[in-house]
Amino acid sequence: MAALSIDSLFDAAIRIQMMERSISLTFTENSVRIRFPTTRRLAEFLDVPHYYILPYFAQMEEQDLITRAERVGIMTTARGSKQLLALMQKNYTGEMQEILGPDIFSALTRKD
Repeated sequence: MAALSIDSLFDAAIRIQMMERSISLTFTENSVRIRFPTTRRLAEFLDVPHYYILPYFAQMEEQDLITRAERVGIMTTARGSKQLLALMQKNYTGEMQEILGPDIFSALTRKD
């Protein structure tokens, strides 16, 4: 069984997005939100029981990394997007450039 942490869930979310070759972005007035896989999808991907994932999602909400909305799904907050994009840039630049295109990925990861 995989050791779980917030970082491992963020990494798993990226790997799921790479497998599915799909990343959903929502642009708000001053931030970008990234759709996060469901808790069940992450548990299945990591081969752990669903209830193992739930406390980490509660922690991510408390740390203002994600937000959950009924019938909308799980999205990163501005802070969570920054963390997820930094991880993408550090470990998966080539793959993310293939999915998003180099210009979009560069714009998303640019440090102003």
